[in-house]
Amino acid sequence: MATFGLIGYPLSHSFSQGYFTEKFRRLGLSDTHKYLNFELVGVNQFKKILDEYPDLLGCNVTIPHKRAIIAVLDELDPVAERIGAVNTILVRGGRTYGYNTDYLGFRDDLVERMAERGVSLTEGRAALILGTGGASLAVAEALRSLGVPYTFVSREPAVGQLSYAAVTAEVLATHTILVNTTPLGMYPRVDAAPDIDYNLLGPAHFCYDLIYNPAETTFMRRARGAGAQAANGLGMLHQQAEASWAIWTGE
Repeated sequence: MATFGLIGYPLSHSFSQGYFTEKFRRLGLSDTHKYLNFELVGVNQFKKILDEYPDLLGCNVTIPHKRAIIAVLDELDPVAERIGAVNTILVRGGRTYGYNTDYLGFRDDLVERMAERGVSLTEGRAALILGTGGASLAVAEALRSLGVPYTFVSREPAVGQLSYAAVTAEVLATHTILVNTTPLGMYPRVDAAPDIDYNLLGPAHFCYDLIYNPAETTFMRRARGAGAQAANGLGMLHQQAEASWAIWTGE
């Protein structure tokens, strides 16, 4: 049976298994395809999964393994190499190939969500990427592909990035797209949010949160309260999953 799976730890709230199991049902593939969760404490256990499941054709990768998994793969797609993170693995002919579809999912969903809300992605816009973890690198790649300049924001200032305290009215006047790539506000700690002055936001701003549980994060709620538009990361999840499926099937 054609087997696919999700690598991560822990996997108590897996989106991918339910998504692909339902997709197989819709496509009439339930008798020939399955999707499993592989809770791996370390990526060195991936070889054991390959040995135990000879019909494994592909995997998704989630936290905390998106960077570490690179070390155990045979080949890397140039975009995944540039990002420095892998969320999709193709298994073919005894070899493993790493890809990143997070950036595609974010890019396509950002464009769609902004268009739905009548917000154009035009020249003159710049973005703030809140957080500097693995997800932030995929967001940066997506913005780069759209021609949108960006600045990273973290707790400490560094070369090429701002601290949260440095996100002033002047910065927000020119950076009108804000993307939360941190886990702040994710279930169950739903009251948390990036430490910016939300009173400085307004109708010119579009705030995108990669978190999808809860559907409206504190970041989104506070942004909307200031008059900004906002969207969560559920659409990104759907888009990146479909991009993974296209890689696995060659479509």
